[in-house]
Amino acid sequence: MVDSWSCIQNRSTDLAQTAILDRPAVQSGEQADARAGWSAVFALTLCVSTLIASEFMPVSILSPIAADLHLTEGMAGQAISISGLFAVLTSLSIATLSRGIDRRVLLLGLTLLMLVSGLTVALAPNYLVFMIGRALIGVVIGGFWSMSAATVMRLVPEDQVPRALGLLNGGNALATTIAAPLGSFLGQYIGWRGAFFVVVPLAAITFVWQWLTLPAMPSDRTARTASALGVLRRPIARIGALAVALLFAGQFALFTYVRPFLEGATQLGVPALSLVLLLMGAGGLFGTWLFGRFVARSLSATLILAPIALALIASGLVALGSFALPTAVLLTLWGVVGTGAPVAWWTWVARRFPDDAEAGGGLLVAVVQLAITLGAAGGGMLFDAGGYRATFLTSAALLVAGAIFAAVDARAASAEGHR
Repeated sequence: MVDSWSCIQNRSTDLAQTAILDRPAVQSGEQADARAGWSAVFALTLCVSTLIASEFMPVSILSPIAADLHLTEGMAGQAISISGLFAVLTSLSIATLSRGIDRRVLLLGLTLLMLVSGLTVALAPNYLVFMIGRALIGVVIGGFWSMSAATVMRLVPEDQVPRALGLLNGGNALATTIAAPLGSFLGQYIGWRGAFFVVVPLAAITFVWQWLTLPAMPSDRTARTASALGVLRRPIARIGALAVALLFAGQFALFTYVRPFLEGATQLGVPALSLVLLLMGAGGLFGTWLFGRFVARSLSATLILAPIALALIASGLVALGSFALPTAVLLTLWGVVGTGAPVAWWTWVARRFPDDAEAGGGLLVAVVQLAITLGAAGGGMLFDAGGYRATFLTSAALLVAGAIFAAVDARAASAEGHR
């Protein structure tokens, strides 16, 4: 008995020592996995930056595009509209159509499609081919953003998801900030085709980086997952969709017309106007980092307070729009909040639909794209009819309504046990 007990003690000691010796190896493996996951997130961030830069490149080079392809500037401007249309169609269908396809393969395929789009646009001999290239970039936008939340959830630990989504939106903010001036600068020296061709090597680099860092992410073909429209059957999805639609409609009813507001009401010249726009972009970069931290503390509070803050800024612009310095400060704050808010809504997808994050992401992309279109169009009609005051006050009203529905979403989420 004593010998048996001694054997057991010795065996226990050996197991304990083995566990102690093995623990650093386990921790080292976990750290390696975490580093690999974050490397993949950085690769996706470069993809976002390239994608968004490509999406908004036509804004600053419409005139040379129109002249070269023998179009009106209005026809050339449809390059933005068609990419948005295909983004909506793709976001609503990709979760269903791509069921069973490894998400690594799908993301790499979308990155290649971005490269093909850049080549197609840069080499387009006519309007039809040009628009086909722009439609392809819309497919990439809808597909990539629909899967972004679900992909990040599989790459990093749960507590790091808001930070990773903040990084992705930081790439978005950076690209949005530099796309127009970069396109204008490059177009001046290498032509509009050369400006679009710059996307091609960036897409190639992004593809290689993702190839090296993205792990296999299998998708079960037999799993009965919801579609983007199917998610809307859930009351919490309908509430959230309405809240995010009001947020983005209100945001872009104002943001789209910042330049004519600064030129007319604030009476800024081009150098000062460019500086204010740059400050907005820099504020956006800071906002994506800041909101990642806010969301980690309280998602619901962030969703409610962000539109309220934007509504207050919009009202402040109505009151102080003729003064340059206060206007610059307010618009910088607008950049912080307006660019940071999407971080919260992508986290909303991850939290509310953990088992259907791709379908939830598709729904969010579709709602946001439609809200941006309607907000910009409605804001334009108001701007023409009643000036910036009518537009900005309507923006504030929409944003307050968005905050109310975000509060309803928080209450519904609490009742269902979501965080």
